[in-house]
Amino acid sequence: MPKPIALTCGEPAGIGPELAVAAWRLLGGHIPFAYLGAPEHLPENTPVQVISDLSEVPAAVTQGVPVLPISFDGPRVAGKAQPQQAQGVIDAIETAVRLVQSGDASAICTLPIHKQALQEGAGFAYPGHTEFLSALAGGADVVMMLASEQLRVVPVTIHIPIKDVPDALTADLLETRIRITYRALKDQFGIAYPRLAVAGLNPHAGEGGRMGREDLDMILPVIQKLEDEGLAIAGPMSADTMFHAEARRHYDAAICMYHDQALIPIKTLDFDKGVNVTLGLPFIRTSPDHGTAFDIAGKGLANPSSTIEALKMAWHMAGGSF
Repeated sequence: MPKPIALTCGEPAGIGPELAVAAWRLLGGHIPFAYLGAPEHLPENTPVQVISDLSEVPAAVTQGVPVLPISFDGPRVAGKAQPQQAQGVIDAIETAVRLVQSGDASAICTLPIHKQALQEGAGFAYPGHTEFLSALAGGADVVMMLASEQLRVVPVTIHIPIKDVPDALTADLLETRIRITYRALKDQFGIAYPRLAVAGLNPHAGEGGRMGREDLDMILPVIQKLEDEGLAIAGPMSADTMFHAEARRHYDAAICMYHDQALIPIKTLDFDKGVNVTLGLPFIRTSPDHGTAFDIAGKGLANPSSTIEALKMAWHMAGGSF
């Protein structure tokens, strides 16, 4: 059996604490994980088992939520970020990385953070979780994948304006994203012969150059190069016809050129169960595909489906069964 999963608390004022408890109630008897955070931040009357080492998780998880305590400055105020608690959030992430690097944890699952609070309270210098984890891993090249049972997508460019995409989209970047995705599908998802589909940038993949030449001049040569190396890769494909059910049967992941091209189809198909997976790290990291949801924090309304799926995916990637 793999070692336990380290579940980081994320922003305490958000829905993370209640998601952790909901996940424990459903998965605690099947998937061992520890909550890295403050036990007092969990919802009132939560059965808690404070631990000092992840080796205690298998026994503790049947009795309550195993909590590896992280120190925080001040109480949780649901729905209102407390910048003074930022260092605790960062400490939880750093602790999880140390645990997975030492082999004490099999994977990391991260609950949502609030970047503004981290910046204000601790001078957090990273755009988000992924970049921070990359830095902690020594500057690894990383790729964001959104995954569900129905679809896996990788955006080549992510949080930039549409007008900046053509300039940001280079052959080197595209090739790097594809290679990292291909390796991860083999090594972490256990797919012996991954099949990749690459979306075009322009409508109808440029229609032979009549609607932009990026697909012909930049995307196609990268695909041909990788195909010559033996990768099962197809494209550039017209994005408006590559996400229906029959098309999805022919590939294991779709490489998309920009954020919405990737995220609209997966969120349409499976809004509640999509999982964010960081590829390229020397360890497994998954996360629910949503934010802190301050508007419903502490009200018992949070849907734990994405967190549950993120823990299940991390466990499967680590070699566990459920």
